[in-house]
Amino acid sequence: MIRVTRLNGDQFALNPDLIEKVEAHPDTVAFLVDGTKYVVRESVDEVLQEIREYRAGILAISYEMDRGTYRSVVPEPASADSSVVPFPIREER
Repeated sequence: MIRVTRLNGDQFALNPDLIEKVEAHPDTVAFLVDGTKYVVRESVDEVLQEIREYRAGILAISYEMDRGTYRSVVPEPASADSSVVPFPIREER
């Protein structure tokens, strides 16, 4: 997911795999494959850079996983009063 900013300043995450095109008229608009449009503060170049970094990160992690050097972040144990249950890591399944 990439983080983008609405014109009102609210940030949200957008799945770059669903972006069909990004245009500037003059505001930057991200068009999704389902027809949804998002107007964002970032420039077209900034959105494209975020997408490149997102995809490069996926490739880097897969490379580390393939080589056996990837170390996932181990979540901190939840407090006793928490209703959130962490998803077990692969070794625990």
